[in-house]
Amino acid sequence: MPNAVHLLSQLLISPSSSTASSPALDTAVLDLTRADFDNLAALAGTNHVLVRGIGALKNASERCDNEPVREWAEAALSAEEQRIQVALLSLAQICDAFRQQGLNVAVIKSLDHLPDLGSDLDLYTDAKPDQVIRLMEGKVNAQIASRSWGDRLASKWNFAIPGLPELVEIHVGRLGQTGEQSAIAVSLLHRTRKISVNGQRFEVPSVSERLLISTLQRMYRHFYFRLCDIVDSAGLVENGLIDWPDLYAAATTAGIWEGVATYLVIVSDYFAHYRGIPLELPPLIFESARFGGKEIYFAKDFLRVPILPHSAMLYGSQLATEITRRQVKSSARLSLLPWLATAALLGQKITGNDKGVW
Repeated sequence: MPNAVHLLSQLLISPSSSTASSPALDTAVLDLTRADFDNLAALAGTNHVLVRGIGALKNASERCDNEPVREWAEAALSAEEQRIQVALLSLAQICDAFRQQGLNVAVIKSLDHLPDLGSDLDLYTDAKPDQVIRLMEGKVNAQIASRSWGDRLASKWNFAIPGLPELVEIHVGRLGQTGEQSAIAVSLLHRTRKISVNGQRFEVPSVSERLLISTLQRMYRHFYFRLCDIVDSAGLVENGLIDWPDLYAAATTAGIWEGVATYLVIVSDYFAHYRGIPLELPPLIFESARFGGKEIYFAKDFLRVPILPHSAMLYGSQLATEITRRQVKSSARLSLLPWLATAALLGQKITGNDKGVW
């Protein structure tokens, strides 16, 4: 595994990264060049762990008395914290605009990574598409970004807001890569939690729905993990925040229980590699998982999940569940996923970009 992801994983997960001294970690920190640091910071940003990862690096540099690394880390943290403050303010203003119009909205994914923040701002609403567009254009001064085939199928819109580097992605009435997840969408807004960030109030999904959305994103759409997925989900387990019977019921209703179990076993295995002990998961999780962390590999800045045969099995199981339940619309949408993925792959090979498709 490349040195950068190994060091970043140590900083995020290893118990020695916070207080105790670790000879191997200390040596790695002492040997960091400016180019090494820039690569590490870029990787941390891509994986949505810049504040946590570079924050841990700053602590380690102070312990090792490495002044240059400490200064680089402080500068990177300052710039990232400024970006996050601007993004959170815009996110709060958008949510307030929805509430003022009497429309329901929840922030999904983006606030899972606190104190870090994702590269775009994701929301879910059950409002009508024309209501969302009017609100974003009229109240927020946003412009609709171009929509891919996948965006249209998933019923989501991206908006660009002047002065905000991040796009605002709004899922309208459906979730999942093909908009197949009406079950999660129906329950999400009825089960939200209220959180406060920097004095701003947000509605976010329940812990169960949060894990379902993460599973959909990693195991059924992108087929890769970010390091934030490992750290965020491990934190939910370690802090005892998961209601296991509720998670099982919600995931079974959505037809993705095996995917959720597999997702959590991958998190546990990666966590165990750096912490030395696995997460305490219920036996049913291990019994239901299709594979684990041994199949995961690092490539192109992310931890990759093999599509064949591993993820394909999960997709087949999900599709079979929807067909058995006679969920015609969901089954039809899901059946389009292989064609969409093939088109995206062809587009990537021909133009170097799959954004018009995926």
